[in-house]
Amino acid sequence: MNGILKTDICVIGAGSGGLSVAAGASQMGASVVLVEKGEMGGDCLNTGCVPSKALLAAGERAQAAREAVAFGIKTDEPVTDWKAVNQHVHGVIAAIAPNDSVERFEGLGVKVIQSAGEFVDEHTLKAGETLIRAKFFVLATGSSPFVPPIQGLDQIDYFTNENIFSNEDPIDHLVVIGGGPIGMEMAQAHRRLGAKVTVMEVARLLPKDDSELTKIVIERLAEEGINFYEGGRDLRLEKSKDGFSVYCETDEGKQCVQGTHLLVSTGRRANVGGLNLDAAGVDYTSHGVQVDARLRSSNKRIFAIGDVAGPYQFTHMAAYQAGIVIRNMLFRLPAKVDYSAVPWVTYTDPELAHVGMTEADAEKTGKQVRILRWGFAENDRAQAERRTEGLVKVVTDKKGRILGASIVGLHAGELIQPWVLAISQKMKIGAMAGMIAPYPTLAEVNKRIAGSYYTPSLFSEKVRCIVRFLLRF
Repeated sequence: MNGILKTDICVIGAGSGGLSVAAGASQMGASVVLVEKGEMGGDCLNTGCVPSKALLAAGERAQAAREAVAFGIKTDEPVTDWKAVNQHVHGVIAAIAPNDSVERFEGLGVKVIQSAGEFVDEHTLKAGETLIRAKFFVLATGSSPFVPPIQGLDQIDYFTNENIFSNEDPIDHLVVIGGGPIGMEMAQAHRRLGAKVTVMEVARLLPKDDSELTKIVIERLAEEGINFYEGGRDLRLEKSKDGFSVYCETDEGKQCVQGTHLLVSTGRRANVGGLNLDAAGVDYTSHGVQVDARLRSSNKRIFAIGDVAGPYQFTHMAAYQAGIVIRNMLFRLPAKVDYSAVPWVTYTDPELAHVGMTEADAEKTGKQVRILRWGFAENDRAQAERRTEGLVKVVTDKKGRILGASIVGLHAGELIQPWVLAISQKMKIGAMAGMIAPYPTLAEVNKRIAGSYYTPSLFSEKVRCIVRFLLRF
């Protein structure tokens, strides 16, 4: 043993949340030890957000070539160099990696220990040959792919998000088990790169989003040639000479799909194993560490953020939670999380974005609400781009306060951001309706849907009568 290393804060996990805490706390004057057993940057940089968006970008370029004829430009069918695509993906990772590197964080004054961490008691963590005693600990260990017990899966080589971005070989037919955001994004990326793709989902595709909007995404992906099996039951896999077969039961009867490559994308589980949390007095389940509104575990000196704390497994949520725990630890402020304006985006094309209440959420409250809709076909920029398959949907209360917004369409992830601000600040729809939106932009859809809130009253018979009366003078 190297003795006991004493510090103000010990962070376990160098993903988005852990790095945010380590950098912020160190620059504010705290002594910080960062423990990471894997790669710096965590899942987001190495096997999640960054490589997936880089792969989607490659697929987007291929699809743009196919669709250029609509603009009067003729091209040949694009040919995918899978090895070069892989180099592109890892080039993007390499460009961002220095921001998350050991060298950068040691330059910020953080002591980095590259080893697995395990609690010895409520105040001490063992990392390699070092015992770390800290005033506060922050668990930021992330999550890992959840692989369900599918019959025959153990006989077949398969991808998860942890290894699919290492593939350099052509894919003939990719079968994706799981129709959530990751599964749908990877399905479209590979289809656009030339693979045949089938998605199999035991429940509903994109189940966390508004079904009116997800229908638009699914229709677009189906038009691009992706096959969907929704509500498949009793999945079973069999290895074959050229790949494998997937069998399932649907409402239409028995189904069999033959594929060459398999991606299992069926959710994620919190990384709580190997930490010896019992010794630290930390309550947890397979879903993660149990925390209060201040993100403290049952051991009030141990916080948890990011995927390991839930309930939202997003990189931006981990960064937000990092700010909450820094305020609690360094300034002793009773800062609490507020999940009323949590946005999320599925980066298919068209994108699918959401914040706040959905229409279904609003119905459950039993309160009187208004549902506004505005189609991208009414937007001049969308017409110019030939991307009119889109819809904005906004939920307000009877007084016009914005409760939720969902957008499906080109750049929906960018267009949702004013609604995030509006909901977090409890703004009314009039604020959005009154802004000046530059023309022609896609963002005009936000102003137009906000303005539609006033259409029934503004163009009513009562208003017409008032106008006719005033015009007499």
